[in-house]
Amino acid sequence: MSIIKTDHVSYDYIRHDEEGNIEGKTRAVSDVSLNVEPGQFIAILGHNGSGKSTLAKHINALLLPTEGTVFVDGNDTAKEENLWEVRQSAGMVFQNPDNQIIGQVVEEDVGFGPENMGVPTKEIWERVEESLKAVGMYAYRKHSPNKLSGGQKQRVSIAGVLAMHPKCIVLDEPTAMLDPNGRKEVIRAARALNDVEGVTVILITHYMEEVIYADQVFVMDEGKVVLQGTPREVFSKVELLKQLRLDVPQVTLLAYELQKAGLGLPDGILTAEELTEELDKLRKR
Repeated sequence: MSIIKTDHVSYDYIRHDEEGNIEGKTRAVSDVSLNVEPGQFIAILGHNGSGKSTLAKHINALLLPTEGTVFVDGNDTAKEENLWEVRQSAGMVFQNPDNQIIGQVVEEDVGFGPENMGVPTKEIWERVEESLKAVGMYAYRKHSPNKLSGGQKQRVSIAGVLAMHPKCIVLDEPTAMLDPNGRKEVIRAARALNDVEGVTVILITHYMEEVIYADQVFVMDEGKVVLQGTPREVFSKVELLKQLRLDVPQVTLLAYELQKAGLGLPDGILTAEELTEELDKLRKR
């Protein structure tokens, strides 16, 4: 069974005038159907305003669809009696870690979610330890979050969600406010959760380099999914991605330009190692 399933989901933002009357509607998500299997690493790409973050908020039932249905671990998010199950199954990490960190000490912050869930004290501390180790922040457990870098804070936010033992973590542009080193730290932590812990990860981003290790990529534009496939399949469509106002990884673009110049390189090269290997093959022919 899919861990996440959206069935023809659409969502309208409704604008009201000063009297509270409906002034107009903006369709942010339009007829989106997708399936996410347990243990997958999924990336959802799109420029600002493409609807990707609006879609992400449906997975945690922060928003409910105007049309269609969202199922999280088999539970319809629109049914109020399912809300607890939905939010236990799908944890959410937002752009700004400062909006999620509330504790004065790292380990207290990570333990806040399980404590609210009524987890016994002994198990809370076990969860705190395993979650901080999973994101590489155990050495900072006694630190104040205020003394951490942006990337470290975001990893603490991820640990806080992980401590609640969700089956799926939704990362909504978690690196948008970080420097390149912070971005690497967070993506490395997300990949480790997926590879080692088996947690389903849904990454919402517009940084192309972050998605090259995903199992599936969905590209959104004007609220619709306009392209989907493996990273290699998606990044083979360089011209289409340009039309959608999206970049491709730098090494993919370099390989594409070399290909246009007449070198017999395959489509969708994703890493520098791969490009070096293919160039070496051409040199030996």
